[in-house]
Amino acid sequence: MVPLFLKLLMAALAIGIGSGGMIALFYGANGLVERFAQGTRQQRLLPWVFLTPALLLLGAYMVIPTILTIYISLLDGRSQAFVGLTNYTTLLTTKGIGEAFRNNLFWLVGVTGVSVSLGLLIAVLADRVSYEPVPKTLIFLPMAISFVGASVIWKFIYAFRPAGTDQIGLLNGVVTSLGFAPIGWLVERSLNNFALIAIMIWLQTGFCMVLLSAAVKGIPQEMLEAARLDGANEVQIFWRMIVPTIRSTLLVVATTTILLVLKVFDIVYVMTAGNQGTEVLASLMFKEMFSFRHYGRGSAIAVILLLAVIPVMVVNIREFRSHDAHR
Repeated sequence: MVPLFLKLLMAALAIGIGSGGMIALFYGANGLVERFAQGTRQQRLLPWVFLTPALLLLGAYMVIPTILTIYISLLDGRSQAFVGLTNYTTLLTTKGIGEAFRNNLFWLVGVTGVSVSLGLLIAVLADRVSYEPVPKTLIFLPMAISFVGASVIWKFIYAFRPAGTDQIGLLNGVVTSLGFAPIGWLVERSLNNFALIAIMIWLQTGFCMVLLSAAVKGIPQEMLEAARLDGANEVQIFWRMIVPTIRSTLLVVATTTILLVLKVFDIVYVMTAGNQGTEVLASLMFKEMFSFRHYGRGSAIAVILLLAVIPVMVVNIREFRSHDAHR
């Protein structure tokens, strides 16, 4: 067993060598540019000196894996023979992918719509009370819990026991105390997807609230007071002044939530493992790659997820450009 002081020494050396090496690299490269390049040429080279290490890391950890994933998606999962788009056509004609697409759509609409709406509503209402930090802290607290940890907590809340036995689940405890039969929240197909979506909403609302609260506080109070003096009620102020003013922040929050929901996996895997009609694209990809060992189809699902993300990013970038152009 390695002694503690050796572990600390190795950690210190790793930090020192890593940080010192990067500092030496930047200083050395900067010195070379200043020595061998002058004037406008130096100004053009210096930004690339500082950007190149980051670009190399991005290439190593993002670009190259993406290209390899696209390549593997064109191969047979077992024989590694080139099969072209066969994996995609097979996926798009199977029942499982249809269920996963449908569930992902439910997640996108449910989590994004409810989380952003609740976050905005709480941000606006909390801004008007003197005890604002208290509700905001309570609502933001779930953000400190990982998706897996939150899933374990909610698994106890949704726990089901047969009728006539003691219920350990909070929800079924309430249901049976009111005289109704216990409900299999994670087994009943008409409820289980909504039960999983509720967990994500519980986790994500605090994030939406914090960002939108900062945007709401940035609205000039003089503008709102002027609207009130002109006879506008609070509903009109909300829809015609607050929402248009923080439109860019709303888009950022919605985009971040959409990207998070598209790759949701932890909650589904811990709660139901994708069974009972709760399959999503990420859990289906996991099964294809690690349960069925069909890396071609698993990679094809990863590419489909990538293609689903691109339109969201394009809309986001266009909105930012139009917002900057109007400044």
